[in-house]
Amino acid sequence: MKISGKTKPYAVLGHPVGHTLSPVMQMAAFRALRMDAVYLALDVAPDRLMQVLPAMQAMGFGGANLTVPLKEIAFRGLKTLDASAKRVGAVNTVAFRGDEVMGYNTDGEGLLRALKEAFGSAPEGLTVFVAGTGGAGRAAALMCARNGADSIRLFDTDGGRARRVAEDIQKDQKGFPVSVISESPEAGARECDLIIQATPAGMKPGDAVPLLPEAFREGQFVYDLIYMYPETPLLAAARRAGAQTASGLGMLLHQGAAAFEIWTGIKPPVDVMRKALEEAVYHA
Repeated sequence: MKISGKTKPYAVLGHPVGHTLSPVMQMAAFRALRMDAVYLALDVAPDRLMQVLPAMQAMGFGGANLTVPLKEIAFRGLKTLDASAKRVGAVNTVAFRGDEVMGYNTDGEGLLRALKEAFGSAPEGLTVFVAGTGGAGRAAALMCARNGADSIRLFDTDGGRARRVAEDIQKDQKGFPVSVISESPEAGARECDLIIQATPAGMKPGDAVPLLPEAFREGQFVYDLIYMYPETPLLAAARRAGAQTASGLGMLLHQGAAAFEIWTGIKPPVDVMRKALEEAVYHA
């Protein structure tokens, strides 16, 4: 590609950000559509985020994605929020609209599409266990509650954060059966139909597994939001126990495609983006 003074920059911001595959799929989309654009990965410390976003707007960036641990910081710091961000209390997509820096959240919709692709099923009628209640886990839990889950159990090493998410689910869906598990999460997870692993554990080789093998059984669906490996240790354990498993690659794809459309107003080439991601993970 050729970069000129007319090239429109986009970026994903995180801390750390070296693991991200967002540039792989977004650059594939730009190339397929012959757009004069570039997508970068920028490491931004949490305490600098609210200085960086206005600077990006001033420099003419077309938009940005946010990954851990910036999603909730942006939610608290941005003045203008789309309903999608307000619903889940986190921002993963930023658009620059004139003088406004506007926050969106495409994680929830991305998860629903990914679950349907992976398992042929939405959360409707399922008991759901969510491990990790940061920005992505929060979005996952709220979207499952809003889309017909039978009940939800939350687990987080930060119990206060899990309780806040439980409270927000009940505010959003009055009377919804949601509970917080404070210890021995494996027993609670084993009883559930769908397990969503939303902690950062597994991003680095050697990370402790967030759920031990006894959490899994035959007939379960297990979805790990970690996407940069063909199979995480958690998914391997779940597969050996007879569960159906999938990595977070589908969620990454669909949340990124939704962000692309927010920024550009153009339907992205999802199949091209998917192929680029699969090449990066399975054929690297």
